[in-house]
Amino acid sequence: MKYDIIINGGGMVGQAFALSMAHTNYSIAIIEPNNANPTLNDEFHTRVSAITPKSEQLLKDIGAWGLIKRKHAFTSTSVWDQNSHGALEFHAEDEGIEHLGHIIENDAIQSALFSALEKTDIIFIKAKLEDIKKTPDGCQVILDNGDQLECSLLIAADGARSRIRELSAIEFSQHDYQQKAIVCNIESNNGFKNTTWQRFLSDSIIALLPLGECQASIVWSAENSLADELIQLSQQEFVKRLSAGVEYRFGEFKVVSDIQAFPLIERSSQEYVKENLVLIGDAAHNIHPLAGQGVNLGFADVIELSNQLQSTSKLLGDYSVLRQYARARRLDNELMAKTMTGLNWIYKENNEPLRWLRGFGMNLINDNPTLKSFLQKHALGS
Repeated sequence: MKYDIIINGGGMVGQAFALSMAHTNYSIAIIEPNNANPTLNDEFHTRVSAITPKSEQLLKDIGAWGLIKRKHAFTSTSVWDQNSHGALEFHAEDEGIEHLGHIIENDAIQSALFSALEKTDIIFIKAKLEDIKKTPDGCQVILDNGDQLECSLLIAADGARSRIRELSAIEFSQHDYQQKAIVCNIESNNGFKNTTWQRFLSDSIIALLPLGECQASIVWSAENSLADELIQLSQQEFVKRLSAGVEYRFGEFKVVSDIQAFPLIERSSQEYVKENLVLIGDAAHNIHPLAGQGVNLGFADVIELSNQLQSTSKLLGDYSVLRQYARARRLDNELMAKTMTGLNWIYKENNEPLRWLRGFGMNLINDNPTLKSFLQKHALGS
């Protein structure tokens, strides 16, 4: 069977790219061995994203935004530091916009994308990609069920441990932060004021991402030894440590989900493209979750690649077109990755001069509307 485009990976980024190309005349198939349409329960899922206005616009353009069943807008971001006098506040009204973004469960986004895809001619193939071979005018894909498919353009949207990246011998750099992110959902009797909160502690970083008036997802990034200690605590002890970590600003906490942990590793592919082959999303780059920007970078890849493919008269899979996508996206992705690594280092170091400088820098930005607006626009994806 031959398709114009085959996408390996039916997660948020893979499905979004498929939808962005759905109105073209290209035949498109998505290969995904797992369930590409997650079921939403009454309880919030623990894996969430902070969706920027730019990503929101993409999801609107491809017909998925209105299908997202749960989303919570936030209008402010507040950052404060345990070891200095520094604090930063960002507000939507300062930019003349309604909100800075939305906190949305990843499953809710994926479910909406799947619902939108059901209205198209795009094919889902429930199988696992085993091997790929270059052909004169594209790629051959071999699946674990024995099927062999061909395409003019093969898209790797298969995550941080991309099978296509591995089979294509594309090298990547890797930085293990020696940290884990602890995630769970909590309730607070004081509420979260439609604000995302980040507290930089001497040994970790706590982010509170509001899912509703009184519910939030937490991402607590900590060195491995501390993370292992926290994950072993009883829920009562865990919420005591969490409450102390955010200076008891939110009243009493209650954990309302499982507490999970996953390792933090930054990866960056040395190549985003080969002839007739493209890496997007986590297959190309995967960063520290400090600012919740991971999937937004993937959606930015979707926008750029889709625009490049639809604005050229060259053959689908043409290397020069794919190179334009790679050039356009690499700088932004690597800048974000290095910024996250730098921020992580700055807040991890606690000698007195650096603490003073850190607090001075945060307050300088907070008191300078022009500088603050520049940083806020970048965070919004503008």
